[in-house]
Amino acid sequence: MSGRIRVVVAKPGLDGHDRGAKVVARALRDAGMEVIYTGLHQTPEQVVETALQEDADAVGLSVLSGAHMTLFAKVLDLLREKGAEDVVVFGGGIIPEEDIPLLAEIGVAKVFTPGAPTQEIVDWVRTHVGQPTGA
Repeated sequence: MSGRIRVVVAKPGLDGHDRGAKVVARALRDAGMEVIYTGLHQTPEQVVETALQEDADAVGLSVLSGAHMTLFAKVLDLLREKGAEDVVVFGGGIIPEEDIPLLAEIGVAKVFTPGAPTQEIVDWVRTHVGQPTGA
């Protein structure tokens, strides 16, 4: 075990644009975290399977399609079903302000909206994900 925070960055659903996810993945990597980027068009099942296989401390989801309520909920449900409630789920994308409290209610730890500075995301992950087990 590397002792570094392990983050899966995923693009669930049919989104075809992943520049923001790649920027966040690179910022987390450059900050010393271990980042696993899943690529485009992942199902919630694939995202959760990757998180489990990679022993991730957190999952960052990027959703631009408007399907954020469904996709975040499915990922959270699957993590719970697999006994991985300790994996912190955060995300970003084109998400209406009025949906952010609803996402928090279902267990999304943080939502970053377009234009969020990458340093803010890095700092948040360090603070709220903390040190991995075994570190």
